[in-house]
Amino acid sequence: MRIFHDWRELPADARGATVALGNFDGVHRGHTEVIKAAHAARPKVPLGVLTFEPHPREHFRPDDPPFRLTLSAERAEALAALGVALIYELRFDHEFSLMTAEDFVGEVLHKGLGARHLVCGPDFAFGRRRGGGTDFLAKRAEALGMGLTLVPLLADGAGPISATRIRRVLQDGYPERATADLGRPWTIRGVVAHGDARGRTIGFPTANIALGRHLEPARGVYAVTARLPDGQWYRGVANIGRRPTVNEGPESRLEVNIFDFDGDIYGAELSVALHAYIREERRFPGLDALKSQIAADAGEARRLLERA
Repeated sequence: MRIFHDWRELPADARGATVALGNFDGVHRGHTEVIKAAHAARPKVPLGVLTFEPHPREHFRPDDPPFRLTLSAERAEALAALGVALIYELRFDHEFSLMTAEDFVGEVLHKGLGARHLVCGPDFAFGRRRGGGTDFLAKRAEALGMGLTLVPLLADGAGPISATRIRRVLQDGYPERATADLGRPWTIRGVVAHGDARGRTIGFPTANIALGRHLEPARGVYAVTARLPDGQWYRGVANIGRRPTVNEGPESRLEVNIFDFDGDIYGAELSVALHAYIREERRFPGLDALKSQIAADAGEARRLLERA
């Protein structure tokens, strides 16, 4: 898989693809249907995705709390797993935000990417002030000789599967529902930083990872698995929150106790997958009570992960 950040002067073998369009935050089951439709439309040409970085909402509403389900690297990995060969990850900045819908189709999709076929959901909107929708895209694509497939929203008994819905269930403390909508457990990817080493002193060393631009799910304790740099997945228990018992800080963070592991992973990038919510975050009267509760949480996490 190759990733490009500009639509201009692409190499010849990066043009002429079938291109799926969208933000693809989370790369959930609905997105998977879009990718499948793109491959089915022109199975003999390269499969590409056009997306944006940062997410347009991050550009227009920079003061919003972080909301991303997947950052760039995690999104690219999930798309590659679906067979995507080309990612056009275009920088969404002020200049790009002023591009008209006409120029987006004519200059970016047609002249720049040389797209053979376009695929998107029914709610895809683009161009300055979201001036272009699927009706406009259909007319301009036909005029320029590009095919177009519109993929209906994937829905179940609770309604359409969407990134918004997945964010909501994570914030409500239901990671297993997110797993069902994503088709895989939701993960937070980040670099292990030095903490205050308090966990090690009470027998539960943790890998500390900043949430950064990731959505903050419900605060509390989770049964998790963690992928280390060697590619292996390990079971563990994690806390997401501000640690009110020991040193409440201004920002939440992810602290993972990896079972049956005692290596040095400071500075390493980990992916931590949330499987089940065990309990809410709360303050304990002292370290002994905290230690006892962590032991109970670890036991519960092992039990839940063995059943998974």
